[in-house]
Amino acid sequence: MIHTRICDLLGIVHPIVLGGMGTATTAPLVAAVSNAGGFGTLGTSAFNAATLDTEIASIRERTEKPFGINHLLFQIQEDMFTVTLSAKPTVAAFAWARKDQDLREYFQRAHDVGCRVMYMAGEVPEALRAADAGADVIVAQGTEAGGHVVWMASLPLLPMMVQAVAPLPVLCAGGIADGRGLAAALALGAEGVLLGTRFMATPEAPIHPNFKQAIVESDGHDTVLTEIPDLASQRVWPGAMSRAQRNRFIERWSGREWALRQNAQDVGRQVAAARAAGDIHNASLSFGQDAGLIDSIKSVREVIQDTIGEAETIIKDRLPSLLRQSGEAKKLTSGKKTASKGS
Repeated sequence: MIHTRICDLLGIVHPIVLGGMGTATTAPLVAAVSNAGGFGTLGTSAFNAATLDTEIASIRERTEKPFGINHLLFQIQEDMFTVTLSAKPTVAAFAWARKDQDLREYFQRAHDVGCRVMYMAGEVPEALRAADAGADVIVAQGTEAGGHVVWMASLPLLPMMVQAVAPLPVLCAGGIADGRGLAAALALGAEGVLLGTRFMATPEAPIHPNFKQAIVESDGHDTVLTEIPDLASQRVWPGAMSRAQRNRFIERWSGREWALRQNAQDVGRQVAAARAAGDIHNASLSFGQDAGLIDSIKSVREVIQDTIGEAETIIKDRLPSLLRQSGEAKKLTSGKKTASKGS
């Protein structure tokens, strides 16, 4: 069994965390991840204070396991944060703060009610800012992830962040959909992984079945970094681009962002209607490049079990087989020297 510091810190069996995606996490998905031994996280951007309170109650009806609640700091509302503090989840997770926001205030209030604090960052300076403010866990989010991201890929970002914030535990997010990604993240110093796109392609995810199928059918090369979804929603994220599928909606406005700004209200309504109808061509579909690794819709439990099983096989079988014993290495080196002299 793979066991890391994050398992002890969060009280979980497997070092796999559900990303707190705003419109793609509800009680059934959060509880399913926690019940399967991972750590479920509820995104809050689709709720108000009353519905958030109801959703938290629904999670607790479904599981007694630890879970977290995620807030986007740039748009955080006091009444909703109060609901989170009253609920006292295992983790209060945060992301996307404005540069002028005081992280320490939010982190301290979460600590005061007994929550651990998790912060997602796509750049080392932002991770250091969160660490200095008292975060307990840092999430290194690579640009491969779906939704809102910055510019550095997971492969260089993760070890840089692990080194920068040590000894704080770091989770890796972006580009991970199976055990290969988990094993790679652990090798680079992570204590676990945070998954978004892979958990969207599950029966428990609250998105339209057509969107789940679009993830399955994606080859991983059909996403772009763009501002178009945010222009249509008229919500500006601080320093972020949006990774979305390159569908008709994106292509219609690509290079015509100026026109989209002029018509944002009408376009926003059209996109919302397309999303509700499951129209994969005219809605905004946010998912990561790791969609190319997803070839079926699996239950949450299957996703976690398969990911852990594959990672364990890689760590136990493949990686040790790459190492030569010192005696074998010496024989090989000696043989090469002898052959060289003979020639």
